[in-house]
Amino acid sequence: MSEATLRSGLTRGIDSRLLVAGIALFGLAVIGVLGVLFPSSDAGQLLSIMTSKSTMSATLRLSVPIAFAALGGIFAEKSGVINIGLEGLLIISAFGGVYFTDVTGSPWLGVAAGVAASTLLAAVFAVVCIEFRADQIIAGLAIWLIALGLAPFASQVVYGGPNTTNVPTVGTITVPYLSELGMVGAFFDATPFVYLMFVAVALSWWTLNRTAFGRWVRASGENPKALDTAGVDVQRVRYAAAILSGILAGIGGAALSLSLGQFTGNGPTMVNGKGFIAIVAYLFGNYNPIGAMLSTMLFAGLDALQLTLQARDVFAIPQPLVRTIPYVTVIIVLALVGRTRIPEAAGDHYESGED
Repeated sequence: MSEATLRSGLTRGIDSRLLVAGIALFGLAVIGVLGVLFPSSDAGQLLSIMTSKSTMSATLRLSVPIAFAALGGIFAEKSGVINIGLEGLLIISAFGGVYFTDVTGSPWLGVAAGVAASTLLAAVFAVVCIEFRADQIIAGLAIWLIALGLAPFASQVVYGGPNTTNVPTVGTITVPYLSELGMVGAFFDATPFVYLMFVAVALSWWTLNRTAFGRWVRASGENPKALDTAGVDVQRVRYAAAILSGILAGIGGAALSLSLGQFTGNGPTMVNGKGFIAIVAYLFGNYNPIGAMLSTMLFAGLDALQLTLQARDVFAIPQPLVRTIPYVTVIIVLALVGRTRIPEAAGDHYESGED
C-alpha cells in the first residue's frame, strides 16, 4: 500500500467521523433549542428524558460490558488476531459470574470466576488461531456459538431453566451531595464497574501508547516480520493480547449479570448483541480506547433512551420500532464511516522465520 493511498484512506476515515459527529451535534442542538422553547412539546419531553439522571445512569451501566469487550477487541486486533467471538466471551462470563456468586455468596468471587471462564475460552480461541492456524473469523464465530449454547444449557442443568435464580449484586458507590447534581450526579452514584471502566480505558490507552508491550502489540499487527527481527516472539505477543481480550471481556460480562443479579439465557441471552456492538465501537473509535469508550456511550445512550421511551410511552411509535433505535444507529454509523483501516497483518498467520 502506497503512502498516498494510506493517507487518502485515513483522511476519508477522519472526514466521515467528523461528518457523523457533526450530524449528531446538530441533531442534539435542534432538540435542545426546541425543548427549551417548547417544554411541553415532544421535543421538550425528549430533552427532559435525555438530560435526566436515570437516563445517564442507565447509559453508564449499559456502557460497561460494551466498553470492556471493545477494549479487549482492540488489544487482540491490534496484535493481528481478529476476535469476533467477543459476544461469546460476554455470555460465558455473565453466566459464570452469576453461578459462582450463587455458590460462594460473594459477587466479587463471581466476577473472578466469570473472568476465569472468559479467559479460558479466549485461550482456546488463541491456541486454535495461532498454534493451529485456523481461520480467525470462523474460530470467533465458533466461540460465540459454543457460549450461546453452553451457558443456557448449563443454566438448564443447574437451575432447571435458561434463566438463573437471583443472586447478590454489587452495590453502588454514592458520593453525598454530588450524587444529587441532576444528570451529572449519575457519575457519583454508580456501581464500581463504572469507575473500573474509566480506569480500564485510561490504562489501556497508556499501555498501547506508552509501554513496550503496547509497541509490540502494534508491531505484531502491522509488521510482525520487523518485530520478529527485533528479537520479540510474535506468537507470545499475540497470545498475550488474545488472552487479555478474554480478561477484559470477562469483566464486562460479569459486570452485566452481577449488576442485575441474574443471568438470562432466553433467545440471544441477556448479552443481546453487545459483543458485536463492541466491535463497531472500537472500529468507529479507530482502535483508540478513548474513542471506543465515546462510541460505546453513544450506543449505550441510545439503548437507555429507547428503554425510557418504551416505559413512558412518550411518542406514538410502536414499541418494536423504538427497540430498533440502537441497532439502526449502528447500521447508519457503519454506512457513513465506511471502511476503517485495520492493522496490516490482522487475520494473517505468522511463524518465526517466515518471509
